[in-house]
Amino acid sequence: MKTYYILILSIILVSCAEKKQETPTEIIEVVTTQKIVKEEFQFLIDSANLDGAILIYDTEEDTYYSNDYKWCEEGKIPASTFKIPNSIIALELGIAKNDSTIIKWDGQTRWNNNWNQDLILRDAFHYSCVPCYQDIARQVGVKRMNEYVTKLAYGKMQVDSNNLDMFWLEGVSEINQFEQIDFLKRFYQNELPISSHSYSTMKKMMVIKDTNNYKISGKTGWGFQNGKDNVWFVGYLEINNKVVYFATNLEPKGEFDINVLVNTRKELTNKAIDLIVN
Repeated sequence: MKTYYILILSIILVSCAEKKQETPTEIIEVVTTQKIVKEEFQFLIDSANLDGAILIYDTEEDTYYSNDYKWCEEGKIPASTFKIPNSIIALELGIAKNDSTIIKWDGQTRWNNNWNQDLILRDAFHYSCVPCYQDIARQVGVKRMNEYVTKLAYGKMQVDSNNLDMFWLEGVSEINQFEQIDFLKRFYQNELPISSHSYSTMKKMMVIKDTNNYKISGKTGWGFQNGKDNVWFVGYLEINNKVVYFATNLEPKGEFDINVLVNTRKELTNKAIDLIVN
């Protein structure tokens, strides 16, 4: 009887082994996004006496390009790049009906003469009018602002009653360069939970330059965190039927001319993009 059971067991094991060999192996191809280090980006930044990183994402190649991926992963204060989600929130809540909604000047004279007047939303965005967007933030309120930054999955914003009109300019709120590009991708591809009206309005508002060959859209930012000035330029380039996203974050190494720094962040980004698309 014992020999009989051993024989039956042997037949079962052999049968299972044969079936296992007959089962075709499923090959799953895993496609991973490439990360290429571009020393040329570092040369551009060094030549301007700055610290920081340029991050570019080519959708067609599914490839990131940067000089410093560690810097790109470090969260920084969003500064005026937050005017993109802040504008979206204003449109979603009806605080702004469209890009021509007037934001009244509060009568206080400030260092930027462009801010010392009534402005429509589109001009407030391009002039990066801080008091205009502080007014919008106060109308949004703490509860709704927290709901929307969570809904939009925009970085790690810390919003409370004490910093409602300053949290994106100073403090502990942060977003890194990868998160900036992720947000821009979801925005461009209409994957955010917002209305078509908000999409169309913002995509027009964000255009910086539109030519027969390309269109570039985005937003700059200048904030102060951990005792340092920090500047941004984020956005996307539409060229040759493809989209290239970018997020540049820079800090001066020593004394600097803010007017030069403001222009340099765009110039370095444009030169880096040229290295990728040309």
